[in-house]
Amino acid sequence: MLKVGVIGVGRMGINHARIYNEFKGVKLVAVADTDKENLNKAKEKYSCNIYEDYKEMLNKEDLDAVSIAVPTKEHYKVALDCINKCINLLIEKPIASNVQEGEEIIEKAKEKRVKLMIGHVERFNPAVIELKKRIENDELGRIYRIMAQRESPFPLRISDVGVVIDLAVHDIDIMNYISGANFKRVYAETGRRLHSNNEDLLLALFRFDDDVIGVISTNWLTPDLIRNLVITGEKGMFKVDYLNQELYFYHNAALPKEIDYNRIVKGVEAGDVLKIKINKDEPLRLELKSFVDSILEDKEIVTRGEDGLKALEIAQKIIESANKNEIVELK
Repeated sequence: MLKVGVIGVGRMGINHARIYNEFKGVKLVAVADTDKENLNKAKEKYSCNIYEDYKEMLNKEDLDAVSIAVPTKEHYKVALDCINKCINLLIEKPIASNVQEGEEIIEKAKEKRVKLMIGHVERFNPAVIELKKRIENDELGRIYRIMAQRESPFPLRISDVGVVIDLAVHDIDIMNYISGANFKRVYAETGRRLHSNNEDLLLALFRFDDDVIGVISTNWLTPDLIRNLVITGEKGMFKVDYLNQELYFYHNAALPKEIDYNRIVKGVEAGDVLKIKINKDEPLRLELKSFVDSILEDKEIVTRGEDGLKALEIAQKIIESANKNEIVELK
């Protein structure tokens, strides 16, 4: 029986607790949070031990693994306390507030030989999993552009970071995961318009080392929840709707062997549109199942500390570009 705990049972962490409680072979032993209301809700739902001080939980409970779902600024301290107790850990993205802290978390985890996973949950979206398979099968051909749109109203739970760290890290990670290419340079514009002490608006333009162009548009200003990914290539275009776990492929019409003037004027012709069947599931459940299996079966972590660190490095370069109002090289 794998004994687990959750540190931080607010809007995200309470779902970690819920899913752990559902798994066979896993026991949700305890949760910790500074908010008594959050603790009481968790205790009522899952009959687990509760602690206002996570350090007391780490000292009193014999835990095999924990999820860390506290504010970003607290990731470093909480993660090191868990690692020093030799407890396997999953940290909700981003890995830390800055690269130096992220590097130390990774180094300490290796030193103590504990599993370290970063919660880049979009990797576990069934539509993304299917997209990755089809791109690896060369169904798109050469990739030309990857464009991500992640927009929503302002979330009251966020106070310590802006949209780059909170939202764009998802798309940075997915772009790298899907394309397999390295980021070469970035130019970004950000804005602070309505709600945040940090940026609440971002438009970033990337070039990858294989000449693919990437675009990220994200904000906390849109009165609707939008989570889309569009990948354009030589054979057509894939479109992912993260929220509905839908995947579409828009075919290019067959290219002629000889291209005359009329064909040049018309450009690319639209072909058939295919809605690809997706076996839907909760991405967070798949993520936590992967984490649990990596411990019980000694499997390789899917979203490693290094993956989280890379996403954070690029996110900080985005902020640097916006602050300097210039292109920033990423190599």
